Amino acid sequence: MKRIVFITGTRADYGKIKSLIKKVEESTMFEAYIYVSGMHLMEMFGNTYDEILKDGYKNIQIAYGLANTRDASYDLGDVICNFTGYVRKVKPDMIVVHGDRIDALAGAVVGALSNIKVAHIEGGELSGTIDESIRHAISKFAHLHLVSNETAKRRLIQLGENPDCIFTIGSPDIDVMISDRLPDINQVSERYGIGFKKYAILMYHPVTTEYEYIGVKIRNVVDAVIASNQNYVVIYPNNDMGYEIILNEYKRFENNEKFRVFPSLRFEYFLTLLKNSSFIIGNSSAGIREAGIYGIPTIDIGNRQTGRFDIEKDKNIQHVEEEKSAIIDAICKTSQYRQDSHEFGNGDSAEKFLEIIGDDKIWNMELQKHFNEINWGMT
Repeated sequence: MKRIVFITGTRADYGKIKSLIKKVEESTMFEAYIYVSGMHLMEMFGNTYDEILKDGYKNIQIAYGLANTRDASYDLGDVICNFTGYVRKVKPDMIVVHGDRIDALAGAVVGALSNIKVAHIEGGELSGTIDESIRHAISKFAHLHLVSNETAKRRLIQLGENPDCIFTIGSPDIDVMISDRLPDINQVSERYGIGFKKYAILMYHPVTTEYEYIGVKIRNVVDAVIASNQNYVVIYPNNDMGYEIILNEYKRFENNEKFRVFPSLRFEYFLTLLKNSSFIIGNSSAGIREAGIYGIPTIDIGNRQTGRFDIEKDKNIQHVEEEKSAIIDAICKTSQYRQDSHEFGNGDSAEKFLEIIGDDKIWNMELQKHFNEINWGMT
């Protein structure tokens, strides 16, 4: 029985790979192992490793040795060393990583240098910060690419990846989003003490390449949402450099009955809140991906999601800069943007994933990678 290790370092990537883990866990051909690190271990962000433990997987490794990490700028070498020790013990046949975070990069490096197949979920995508460089670096270490759409596949080919190693499976979180297993809104409101019947969601993350401007930008965002006089469910940013600046501004929400602020929310509960919200505002990928599937209006602010959507095609999205008046104006227009808009799969990513890794040709794939030249038609 082959051993598949999944790495998760944040609440976001866990939501993305959860359906894949469960599918592997149910299989008679594979054993699932989950390595938990990064933001999951930070108390101020809710110790979200506990949510993974509650899901009851057979083989979970919590990297407690990394628990003192304060932010995402920690030494990549610490994660590589810790994960290397885990890999030597487990001896996996494949390492599955997602997206563009430090923990995923560490997993890809360890796998590639240990002659272990690396599968990368959602490579070939764009973002407006250092995450994009990390994502593409992971793709160059990965042997198997499981992308969300054909556009991402074309980008990987442009990066020199072998088309035979790229498979379009959609975005795995859609498996959870359209399932009938989500809690109802009353259950979610009761669990988190949310008394609003009508509300929006605010999620704003640091853009590390704009660190010196974070304070001014988040101040304008907070000014705007307070001035809008609407109810908001506010979720902490991720732990990228500058998150303390954002959290300091969020102190202005204290004792304001129109705001409920949370370090984190369980993924399924967040989806129910999103599905029933008036709109989502900020710079989270949830506004680009998940919101469109439910037809929820998005106000995308700033540069973090640059290149990840098309205003002409993604009809649920408004884009503005971090300017108070522009944000307030967008909030007033959200009712015009309640439209379904997505191209990231049909909710069968886990089935496709299991089918792909169940094919012998994947396991017979050469570990040595070769740059795939594109014929540009030049002489």
